[in-house]
Amino acid sequence: MSEIKNLEPKVIWKNFDLLTQVPRPSGHLERIQQFLLDFGKQAGVEAFKDPAGNIVMRKPATPGMENRKGIILQAHMDMVPQKTPESNHNFETDPIQTWIDGDWVKARNTTLGADNGMGVAAIMAVMESTDMKHGPIEALITADEETGMYGANDLPEGELQGDILLNLDSETWGKFVIGSAGGIDVTATLGYKEAATDSEDAAVKVTLKGLRGGHSGLEIHEGRANANKLMAHFVRDVIETEEARLASWHGGNMRNAIPFKAEVVLTLPKENVESLKQAAKEWEEEFVDEYKTIESGIEMTVEDVATPATEMPEEIQDNVLDAILACHNGVLRMIPVYPDVVETSSNLAIIDIEDGKAAIKILARSSREDMKSQIVTQLASCFSMAGMKVETAGSYGGWDPNPDSEILHKLLGIYKELNGEEGIIQVDHAGLECSVILGKYPHLDVVSLGPTMRSPHTTSERCFIPSIAPFWALLKTALERTPEK
Repeated sequence: MSEIKNLEPKVIWKNFDLLTQVPRPSGHLERIQQFLLDFGKQAGVEAFKDPAGNIVMRKPATPGMENRKGIILQAHMDMVPQKTPESNHNFETDPIQTWIDGDWVKARNTTLGADNGMGVAAIMAVMESTDMKHGPIEALITADEETGMYGANDLPEGELQGDILLNLDSETWGKFVIGSAGGIDVTATLGYKEAATDSEDAAVKVTLKGLRGGHSGLEIHEGRANANKLMAHFVRDVIETEEARLASWHGGNMRNAIPFKAEVVLTLPKENVESLKQAAKEWEEEFVDEYKTIESGIEMTVEDVATPATEMPEEIQDNVLDAILACHNGVLRMIPVYPDVVETSSNLAIIDIEDGKAAIKILARSSREDMKSQIVTQLASCFSMAGMKVETAGSYGGWDPNPDSEILHKLLGIYKELNGEEGIIQVDHAGLECSVILGKYPHLDVVSLGPTMRSPHTTSERCFIPSIAPFWALLKTALERTPEK
């Protein structure tokens, strides 16, 4: 039996515990969609799945509250599926195993799914409550936020009826987000005819692992190591010094997660294998030293493997490797008027090279549309010079801050009343669905908030237990004090 269902407030934790039992990785949401529909029926509220795969619930105002503005509570149902190398967890079938470590709830060897399961759990608590006072409430629980905000992008116009949107997908309690960056997926692809491997060559698989990874919006400014970038430096070195050739490359698995692992298969003359292994040790030492104040578990391993029949042609290999090395990764610019907030960045997220196909995926973010366009042009130019086809998809705009928001100042007042301190207004570099929803419902008054979580999109993801009770208290109070129409 899970321990977390006994935490306070139980109305939140019991629902989050239920969510951990329902597999819900991005792209595989049938079970969580049905779970939420069944929950709505049991709670006695209207619930339906819209054409975009989102779940919408509606709860009428309690008697005497009919004249209040309609509140939309919004969160996303999917979670990022990341696991440690030793884990055999299947995100499509297995429940998340949670445990309590002091003031934190964590998962065993996987992501926790508190991003955005805590928001969904809070919405469920509101929908099933029988003693809470509130005006008209809608729940919008979106599909596949983590892979491209598909649920929000395909949200039908005219579906939502409310006036205020409370997004429950922020990750620091006491901070109220009123703006966020836009983003776009950049994909470079290349098909090539493989070259035959020298029959006398040996082969090794080199694995770089143990990096922290992290959220490519929230943690990109911390300078965490990118496994693809580090691997590129090693590969270039051993191509030049050990006559190595690239047979395959697999690094990263989520566009919005900083890659924490990469592995390559290299062919080379047998007499150079030991020298390559020594080079790997030296590069590991260099990486450890370079990132000693940021990373603590960098590990580079080399194992002998069967020699593949084919490899990447040398000229194509060199061109693609040049592009990977030249590709911008990390922060490009901070916001001039908010120098502590990232304006523009890119994350070299995924590299897959094998069987005559190369695909490189990058998520670029910016709070300015002109800078987003500039970084896309920069990335496209880089990979075009390597002869790759560059395409973009999933573009979403930034969310322009509204410091005069009525619901923002209502929330700030309640926060100070309940906690005895001022809340913090913030603009995030992480992408939030608010910008997409505002594009379809520009009249909405929008704020994002949530309890404290750390290291989302990694196996170190954790939720701060003491932040849940005050978050729930504020949400309940805000619903009771919704402004009149």
